[in-house]
Amino acid sequence: MSAPRKGIRRWAVRICALTVLTGAGAGLYHFRQAQARTTYPNTPVHKGEFLVLIRCRGSLQARQSVGVFTPVVPGLRIAWIAPAGETVNAGDPIVRFDSSTAKQQLMQKESQLKQAQLTLDQALAQSEITSQQDQTEFADAKFSLERAQVQVEQAEIRSRLQGEASRIDLGVAEQKLKVQDATVALHRTSEKSRLASLARQRDQAQADVDITRLRISQMELKAPGNGLLTLKSNCAGAVTTADCKPYKVGDNVSSNMVLGTLPDLASLEMDAQIQEVDRGRISAGQDVLIRVDALPELTIAAKVRGVSSLAETRMEYPYPRSFRAYAGIPNPDPRLRPDMNGGMDIVVSRIPNAISIPSKALFTRAGKPIVYLSEQGRYRAVEVEVLARNPDEVAISGIPPNSTVALVDVTKQERKK
Repeated sequence: MSAPRKGIRRWAVRICALTVLTGAGAGLYHFRQAQARTTYPNTPVHKGEFLVLIRCRGSLQARQSVGVFTPVVPGLRIAWIAPAGETVNAGDPIVRFDSSTAKQQLMQKESQLKQAQLTLDQALAQSEITSQQDQTEFADAKFSLERAQVQVEQAEIRSRLQGEASRIDLGVAEQKLKVQDATVALHRTSEKSRLASLARQRDQAQADVDITRLRISQMELKAPGNGLLTLKSNCAGAVTTADCKPYKVGDNVSSNMVLGTLPDLASLEMDAQIQEVDRGRISAGQDVLIRVDALPELTIAAKVRGVSSLAETRMEYPYPRSFRAYAGIPNPDPRLRPDMNGGMDIVVSRIPNAISIPSKALFTRAGKPIVYLSEQGRYRAVEVEVLARNPDEVAISGIPPNSTVALVDVTKQERKK
């Protein structure tokens, strides 16, 4: 083969190799561009009303609640108890206590009352008999005195000796009358004291019977109002609160203790803690969005009912201070229960037609806030102005409303490659 032909073939091979390398480089470039577009997560900006929020945590509480107290009766033992968590109406039975011991005591007290009444009646009859006897003897003594006085007058007319004897008899009769008068007074006082003592014993027996009957009538505890039955735990003999168990049939309870509560579900409200720095931005009447952890799909629109005036200090370092904000729930969902944890977003202001992005889409460069705009697979850092912040979103200005921003720091990601 001639030398010119060999040179042409050599150049053809070189051109083919260069073409292959150029295609491979272009493919790699397009692959890297496609990889860049898919590697960094993006999000479109949102334009609309921006709510400036204060987010706080708390729990649901019933503003109106009625306590359930056990009666003032010793030795209470539960014979039946309604299941906790049921909705009850005023007058519905909640707990029934064992009344067998009280009924036995009532029988004994009634027997004692009958005996005391019989004793008092007998004493009254005997007192009446004694009084009549005393009156009879007093009348006899008085008659003897009057007869002695007559004999004295007659004896003075007849003879001096008879007069002296009659005066002696008169003195004896006067002394007998005085003794009989004193005896009548003594009997009257003694009988009065004895009858008063027996009457007190009868009244005490009657009071014991009345108290026992009252205790028996209180052995059925009824709901003092409408609400959700919430019973306390029985911590008798428990070492820790984890050992406390719900009350059950057979448990003993103390008298006049709080057995449970009846919170009114219609008065449920969110009781949340707010930081001291946010206290001045919150006032009654502001809009609130309430969310409950147990029902994440439920968002409740409400308003701030009030804010506590005094701060609370938690006993943990660095001893933060906080206030409480209350938001009433209109027409509560029937699934809501007291003590459910949740949170609420308090709307302190509104920015109309604001451009907002997620908080994690805002970055800082040279101390200034920036975002990375996505432009046909490329990202450009744009300095923006922060108008307001929320826990999850940021209102900004400086980019078009139809933009798309990266959710990662593109500069750092590029350096890692």
